[in-house]
Amino acid sequence: MYTPQTLGTALVLMVLSTICWGSWANPYKSTRGYRFELFYWDFAIGTVLIAHVMALTLGSRYGGPTSFHANLHGSSYTNVALAVAGGAICNGANLLVVAGIEMAGLSVAFPVSIGIALVEGVILSYALQARGSARFLAAGVACAVVAVIFDGKAYASLGRTRGGTSRKGLIVCVVAGLIMGTFAPFVTRAMTSPPALGPYSVGVLFTLGAFLSCFIFNVMLMRKPLVGTPVGWGGYFSASARNHFLGLLSGCIWGLGTVLNFIAAHLTGVAISYAIGQASPMVASFWGVFVFKEFAGASRTAKLYLALMFGFYIVALVLVAHAYSAS
Repeated sequence: MYTPQTLGTALVLMVLSTICWGSWANPYKSTRGYRFELFYWDFAIGTVLIAHVMALTLGSRYGGPTSFHANLHGSSYTNVALAVAGGAICNGANLLVVAGIEMAGLSVAFPVSIGIALVEGVILSYALQARGSARFLAAGVACAVVAVIFDGKAYASLGRTRGGTSRKGLIVCVVAGLIMGTFAPFVTRAMTSPPALGPYSVGVLFTLGAFLSCFIFNVMLMRKPLVGTPVGWGGYFSASARNHFLGLLSGCIWGLGTVLNFIAAHLTGVAISYAIGQASPMVASFWGVFVFKEFAGASRTAKLYLALMFGFYIVALVLVAHAYSAS
């Protein structure tokens, strides 16, 4: 299988992962009359498809005991279960983050959900796999959290958030963040506990777990959505081919980012790759600024927050990258 041999290559993969995780929602903005709960089924299928494509190509390159099939069959049932569980946990948290955005707005959902998930995930992963300098990693995570906070403040300054922040919306964001931060340790254990799973095997099992969990989490949201009215299966089967394609494309983007993050983690450790990957809100803001023109006519304060956000993220990137070389 292909894995990065240098920090520079791994860093490129982590940045690409961040771009993918910050861009997967863009296709949804182009759908027409397609409820997110229905769109999410195509999204979940897309993640599984791209994970298999990566596993059967780069993951099977060179053959041998580390190739995808050999690694998958040679690992323990415990590690397989951990990878599937990690995907299910991440998926449930992801759905709650989306609901949190709808209920509380980006200005609250980003700092609360992603901030909590970032800190918790890095701490728990590092406790299981202490790879890299704890000092530089902590400094990088702190800068990334500050960047996420400035991201939220930039959106808040637009004055377009959905009304006031309800207590229910804030609770959903907190719960989403706490759950999101727990999936990384599952992946860490699956990739480090002998006989360990490789990044491509984890990618396939992780996305499969996410897809299977949709039959619990997404069905619940279809019947009792946190926002809006219940939605039935009829809307999915009557949706246009264009909407289905956009859903699959969205899933492929997210799934590609996930597998790339795991591949990078094979060299750097999960804590470092997770720390950089979870800075994806910065990428989402980039799209909002330069493509969707969400900040057109924004105040100087909003633009200042955006500048600070990008600045702190760049510093975080440098610190987290140095955490590996300083170990």
